[in-house]
Amino acid sequence: MRSRLSLNLLATLAFVAGFGVLRADVVELKDGSRLVGTVTKIDAGSVTLGTAFAGDVVIKQSEIVSLETTKPMVVRLAGGTTMAGTISSSGDGAVAIKGEDGTITTTVSKLATTWEPGETDPAVAALQPKWSYEASVDISGKTGNSEELGTEFAVRAKRTSSREILQFYSAYNRRESNGVKSSDQFKAGIDYANNFSGRTSWYLRDEAGFDRVKDIDFYNVAAVGLGYDFIQEAKQKLTGRFGVSHRYESYGNPLTDDVNSAGLDLALIHDYTFTNAKMHNELSYVPAFEDFGSYRARHDSYFEMPIGAGYWKMRVGLSNDYTSQPGPGVERLDTTYYTKLILSWQ
Repeated sequence: MRSRLSLNLLATLAFVAGFGVLRADVVELKDGSRLVGTVTKIDAGSVTLGTAFAGDVVIKQSEIVSLETTKPMVVRLAGGTTMAGTISSSGDGAVAIKGEDGTITTTVSKLATTWEPGETDPAVAALQPKWSYEASVDISGKTGNSEELGTEFAVRAKRTSSREILQFYSAYNRRESNGVKSSDQFKAGIDYANNFSGRTSWYLRDEAGFDRVKDIDFYNVAAVGLGYDFIQEAKQKLTGRFGVSHRYESYGNPLTDDVNSAGLDLALIHDYTFTNAKMHNELSYVPAFEDFGSYRARHDSYFEMPIGAGYWKMRVGLSNDYTSQPGPGVERLDTTYYTKLILSWQ
């Protein structure tokens, strides 16, 4: 009796396991390999297959001779035709998409993109602007031979689409050393870039604020010009900017001449994305037309990494702010080392 029950149990388990295999998606390759799992995405010449033994496996479509799916998905072909259904194969790269309105016969190489029914076409979603936000804080202190306290708060909102980037930002930085103020700076600005042709873009920006340590009661730099992407890759981008600007600086010391002049606006912006980190470098140079010896130069470099799998990131960096003709008793160069805790969300 026990023997018969054991046989029945084994038969039931075998049936369930066999049914699971029959319900799985199957990908066969040119070398004869047969992979079983769940096709989660077809895009950019590759098929992503979720497997129990190796996680997500990305397979080049050029290596596939047979593809079968059990779950309906929306498929867009290379020619633009879109249809929802399951994919079946007759081998040698030929496939059929079977849906409620009939069947389309094509090849694996012509499967351009897939997405879940009810979701937005990825090509349409890529054109839709997306907002992202971040808020950061940097608080540092020291006690003992000297007393130091520094705080910096910053916020940024970024709207990104396939062709445009719009950013709003603001930051306040205050530091004291032995009771003497070493930094008291506020800034707020807007930066807009429109990639209208290949690597070429146009931009405009405006930034205003004050720097009381440098005796600047109020400053404003407005600029417009062209940008060019010298490097434009998935993980790396290097953009150069060339434009014209108007720079205004009002000083508290009456002996220091205010700056109110048109000028150039030159910048280099570099971003490199690692697997789980990001490196950013930016250098700008704004000379005045009436006196090219009067200019302001800025540099900012940082390395950013996520903290866990949540919304938090850590940013470690170095920034320099150089004013060629500051007021009496004011240093030309300010250098800041910083470590920031950043909260980012969308």
